[in-house]
Amino acid sequence: MRRAKVGDVVSIYCVGMLENGEIFEETPEGEPFFFEVGSPEIIPGLSEAVIGMAEGEEKEVLLTPDKAFGPRDENLVREIPRGAISLETEPREGMMLNLIVDTPQGEMQFPALVTAVDENRIVLDLNPPLAGKNVIFRIKLLGIHDRDELELQSL
Repeated sequence: MRRAKVGDVVSIYCVGMLENGEIFEETPEGEPFFFEVGSPEIIPGLSEAVIGMAEGEEKEVLLTPDKAFGPRDENLVREIPRGAISLETEPREGMMLNLIVDTPQGEMQFPALVTAVDENRIVLDLNPPLAGKNVIFRIKLLGIHDRDELELQSL
């Protein structure tokens, strides 16, 4: 029986939850999530969880921040003058913003949570929303795929 290893392309169904059971991500029925095991584009704990799994196998894993969305970084909480950004609506605490910033590599987008607002300043939290949190993933490994097979299907 074939088991997933680093470098394999796998397809999974998964449900991502906080420890209180709140679901933050779920693959839609009939639309599996494909990824390369070990890819830096996937959170490390999810990749590690599928290693050794066989097709059809299911498991639930608890991931600590270092294996999920990273630790919370207080240096990413920034206080800026209220006039430093232009918004189409009045900013309020709890609002999510999508900041577009010009960088030497081109335009980049950063999600930011407004944590405080007064007449002179806005406090933005640039941490990923799940940074610093333990998360749980329920995973079902649907398939282990050959790269050539996937490239032919996409033509």
